[in-house]
Amino acid sequence: MLISAALVLLMTPGVAFFYGGMVRAKNVLNMIMMSVGAMGVVGVLWVLFGYSMAFGDDVGGVIGDPTQFFGLRGLFGGQYLADAETGAAVSIPLVGTIPALVFVAFQAMFAILTVALISGSVADRMKFGAWLLFAGIWATVVYFPVAHWVFAFDGVTAATGGWIANKVEAIDFAGGTAVHINAGVAGLVLAIVLGKRRGWPRTPFRPHNLPFVMLGAALLWFGWFGFNAGSSLAANGVAGAAFVTTIVATCAAMLAWLLVEKIRDGHATTLGGASGIVAGLVAITPACTSVDVLGAIVIGVVAGALCALAVGLKYRFGFDDSLDVVGVHLVGGLLGTLLVGFVATDTAPAGVNGLFYGGGFDQLWRQGVGAGAVLLYSAAATTVIALIVKATIGLRVGAEAEVRGVDESEHAENAYDFVALAGSPVPGRTSAPVTVAAREA
Repeated sequence: MLISAALVLLMTPGVAFFYGGMVRAKNVLNMIMMSVGAMGVVGVLWVLFGYSMAFGDDVGGVIGDPTQFFGLRGLFGGQYLADAETGAAVSIPLVGTIPALVFVAFQAMFAILTVALISGSVADRMKFGAWLLFAGIWATVVYFPVAHWVFAFDGVTAATGGWIANKVEAIDFAGGTAVHINAGVAGLVLAIVLGKRRGWPRTPFRPHNLPFVMLGAALLWFGWFGFNAGSSLAANGVAGAAFVTTIVATCAAMLAWLLVEKIRDGHATTLGGASGIVAGLVAITPACTSVDVLGAIVIGVVAGALCALAVGLKYRFGFDDSLDVVGVHLVGGLLGTLLVGFVATDTAPAGVNGLFYGGGFDQLWRQGVGAGAVLLYSAAATTVIALIVKATIGLRVGAEAEVRGVDESEHAENAYDFVALAGSPVPGRTSAPVTVAAREA
């Protein structure tokens, strides 16, 4: 479980590279810093009160008791190997069969990643300070309560859990609703409140570093095994099933995305391959223990094809979702969550039949209620948070800073220092000479 937690943490740098490669060179550091900043803000809030809000005793069916585990009270400390005097084993708090602190660490990575995902919708134009403030408020007001609704199963922790998991009984094994629908709709709202990039959609905003994008997709795929298989909280058959369906759905989604590109545009692109990988990972996340291999292929093909088409919705409806958070995470999360109601089979660990396996509409309506509740709450709460931040410290960098690049205006840095590498241009020459210092470097 510690390895799974580390794998999920690796997904946030994966997001940083994935998003960083998709923006122009003058904004790559800012995109990376938005993910890194989310790690800092959410990590601190999680151990103070976030874990308690997500997994504390249910309060009014909406949220966990924020004081129950404040500062991880009752979970941290003590001698975990043996009593110093007697040598006898010391009892420690458990979640299921693992130490509670291991569960705290594992779930912290989900909270961090969810916030980082939102950043792709506002690339090229948001103040870094405003992003950090938004990240902290959004995690507290939106993610922590929603995680309680979805992840706090009765009997898993010592506390009582949330309503989507225990009353509606929607299946979301690893975060299709709490992570991807949640972040996707938040990205949509924040992009609308922030406004369009200067020149969009007339100006082409081409990725500056496609190898970065593919590196990010590779890190995400690698880390996602901790995300999905690790959510079993054990090294067992459930983890094995999640691992295999994650492989299969992702492969199918990548192929489906590339096929759509080939038919529509005449080319199968690197960006499409990387995006198809992420779409498949997103869609299989809620369903990885409720479907068999055939169901995983169906989910992958549907998600890969429809997400490839959905990224064009921003041009039709006029919202500037810079890096397609809506098309990949919101649409992919909705598809994966709802398709459980169609292709779930009781031969999978979850033991539930969907519509295509004789289960009728029972599981489908549960999936719809879970997805819809998270979507509506996240949309409403994000709107309020974004408008408050906009009215107080402002969300957006100035026009000059946006043109010059957010890296320089917000961080006083550049990812690629061409002057230092090539020296100053010489009048009459088309290229600058390489300086002695540059050659030595």
